[in-house]
Amino acid sequence: MESGATILVVDDDLAIADLMRDFLEAGGFRVETAGDVAAAKLILAARPIACLLLDVLLPGPSGFDLCRWVRQQWDTPILFLSANDADVNKIRGLGLGGDDYIVKTATPAEVVARVQAVLRRYRGGVMAPAAVLNFGWLVIDMRAREARVDGQPIALTVREFDVLAFLAAHPRQVITAAQLLDQFWGQVGERHTVTVHIGRIREKIEPDPRQPRYLVTVWGVGYRFEELPR
Repeated sequence: MESGATILVVDDDLAIADLMRDFLEAGGFRVETAGDVAAAKLILAARPIACLLLDVLLPGPSGFDLCRWVRQQWDTPILFLSANDADVNKIRGLGLGGDDYIVKTATPAEVVARVQAVLRRYRGGVMAPAAVLNFGWLVIDMRAREARVDGQPIALTVREFDVLAFLAAHPRQVITAAQLLDQFWGQVGERHTVTVHIGRIREKIEPDPRQPRYLVTVWGVGYRFEELPR
């Protein structure tokens, strides 16, 4: 994590935004706040933002709408912060490219810990910086944090890239969901988060995501990356 990295908190509840500001600044971050999507877009266009802490329910366009817009342009880490803990909303948020989904009953200290965790992953700390994994049809450049399928770049979020690279670095080895959860989300993640990310990665690398050949499920155990020809 870079000292003084700027976090954008998007929440129309000023009390929550101010509380997050206090805790994040105590953790060494700079903080910008916005009460709606329009204000958030102005900030994002004006200066580099290291991470978004994003409420789902906002006046006008929702946090999901802002996430979709951001993902069209940047791979900036996005953490949803919502009062709604329904699984369908968590799955939607992660499916749109969010890196984490935090229920507002979490303590501010836990929220800060999750922000710190996602930024550590974003900086590439879990992988050797110079490694390139080349499977012919799939090339993963760890230093550039780029992946190509059949020569074409694919758009991966921060966490999708890390999970794919981790599995591909251990071909034919079964990695449990618990291992992935511990590696990338620590003690604050939820198990279904792994399932959602695996599904999104399959949509981007598999010819038929419903019948995966390369990122396969080992039922009751976990996942395995297969070194197969295209």
